[in-house]
Amino acid sequence: MDLQHTEQYNTQAQQPQEKAILVGISNPPKVYKWQAEDYLSELEQLADTAGAKVLGKVIQDKRQVDPVFSIGSGKVREIADFVHEHKIDLVIFDGDLSPLQIKNLGKAFECKVLDRTALILQIFAVRAKSSQAKLQVELAQLEYLLPRLTRQWTHLSKQKGGIGTKGPGETQIETDRRLIWQRISTLKQRLKQVSTQHQTQTRLRDNVIKFSLVGYTNAGKSTLMNVLCPKAQVESEDRVFATLDTTTRRLDLDCTEDVVLSDTVGFIRKLPHKLVESFKSTLDEVRDSDFLIHLVDLSHPQYEEQIEVVENTLKDIGVENKDTLLVMNKIDRLSEDQDLTALKKHYPNAVFISAARSININALKSKLTEQVKSDFEDHYIRIHVSDYRIISLLHEKTDVLKKHYDGEDIDVWFSVSKKRMPIIESALSKANYVLNHEQ
Repeated sequence: MDLQHTEQYNTQAQQPQEKAILVGISNPPKVYKWQAEDYLSELEQLADTAGAKVLGKVIQDKRQVDPVFSIGSGKVREIADFVHEHKIDLVIFDGDLSPLQIKNLGKAFECKVLDRTALILQIFAVRAKSSQAKLQVELAQLEYLLPRLTRQWTHLSKQKGGIGTKGPGETQIETDRRLIWQRISTLKQRLKQVSTQHQTQTRLRDNVIKFSLVGYTNAGKSTLMNVLCPKAQVESEDRVFATLDTTTRRLDLDCTEDVVLSDTVGFIRKLPHKLVESFKSTLDEVRDSDFLIHLVDLSHPQYEEQIEVVENTLKDIGVENKDTLLVMNKIDRLSEDQDLTALKKHYPNAVFISAARSININALKSKLTEQVKSDFEDHYIRIHVSDYRIISLLHEKTDVLKKHYDGEDIDVWFSVSKKRMPIIESALSKANYVLNHEQ
């Protein structure tokens, strides 16, 4: 049998964990069995984050998805026997299930049945901390629940219909659907208000260079955030979706620019579309950034697929052609068959680090500084020696390359980022100076 029983219990937990088994489907060449096994390993991490204990895994080799059960009837009976024997609380499917499939599987197993989307939404609901994240998760949950209402009320819809005898079940469904639509409308309005408030609060950072950390969930973004910005104190756990809320902190680099770094929610394969839509306001930090740091867990056997997932998700949220630095993390965990030298040749522009052990962090900072300075332009201006405020501003806000004193005037050559250029131009204009671009 494909079903693998792994008797593991958490004796230290004060409350008993829900016991679960995981179900995946292999349908080559779309999904090979080894891929399905890797997907179930990731699903096990999700289940652990949600608070469940996985006691078994099963993979169904099936060319076409069964519209009734998703898997074959024989596999359904096999899982049902395992569920009853080991008193399983829930069965989690790696793919998405239709309302009909959830209903049929629930009857067959006599326990809760969740698909991947429902599990991820549950994790987000539990781990959301800020009011904005809670609003976003609730919106995604309601939009997920809406088409599934009909199956939730079958116990009320067994009245006979007819003229003047509208069944109470349908009335209950319509009432709930209307309430959900009203709540969805309210949540969208509140999220618009939150987004407007956020834009107002972050307007002061318009002249600041902004980096955003992006990557697959559990790639080590929060750990790297704490290393690069020691005062960040972002919660860091070795599990998926440890961070949902965006944290922004000052990043000290070897340049005169003000630089900030934002730690964002991790991406994952098959991230629910409704969740992506709901979290677009949170991901505004990514869209508004000047540069992206794409962090990759190099020790993961499917890191190449994870890179592709992140790139596709960035496209989904409208982030394309953004200057991105690829950073390969966890080089201290590489397996024996992974040749670091060969990997560096394959990714010549990437930086290889270990955030947990602070390996090669200085090289990463140097690379980030290079990225900031790549956005600089060189200029020249002649200033009277009495304009000490302008001279002080240039030293504070730009990289002064050289100065030459000529009587009562000073020739100044400086380099400044495009972000700060409006500040310099405004100050010089008020002092009646004409700026020259240095070729």
